[in-house]
Amino acid sequence: MDIFTIILWVITLTWFIWSIIKDKKKTFNSIKMSTGLMKSMIGEIIGILFLIGLILTFIPPDTIKYYLGQSNIFISTIISAFVGSITLIPAFVAFPLVGSLVNAGASIVPIVAFLTTLTMVGFVTFPLEKREFGVKFALIRNSLSFIFAVVIALFMGVII
Repeated sequence: MDIFTIILWVITLTWFIWSIIKDKKKTFNSIKMSTGLMKSMIGEIIGILFLIGLILTFIPPDTIKYYLGQSNIFISTIISAFVGSITLIPAFVAFPLVGSLVNAGASIVPIVAFLTTLTMVGFVTFPLEKREFGVKFALIRNSLSFIFAVVIALFMGVII
């Protein structure tokens, strides 16, 4: 384990012990509730992980490396950003997918663009957002989110 993981474990255990000392009943009720939530989601999580495995089986690592790692970074970043904008995947599934793509040879910049737009831009949820907040707000928010997602990805390419 690296130092950051150890620090997170220490912080988590410290707060957990503090929570038990403060109110044991609330702490264990929270654990029961979170366990119930996890049980209700486990089937979906396993299904999505199998889907990721299936996708990575049909798309060879050489193809991923060529299109997302060795080709024009700017074009692959924009394409990845568009794909992320129209894809609706929960964040807890997106992170393992992104890790698998990076391990398969994808460059960090397009992958960050994919992940950032996946969580910030909502093409699929646009009708709901338009109905609840109005067309102008939904368009401005999604447009700015897309632009900032690409900027974030490019900055990550400079930083890393």
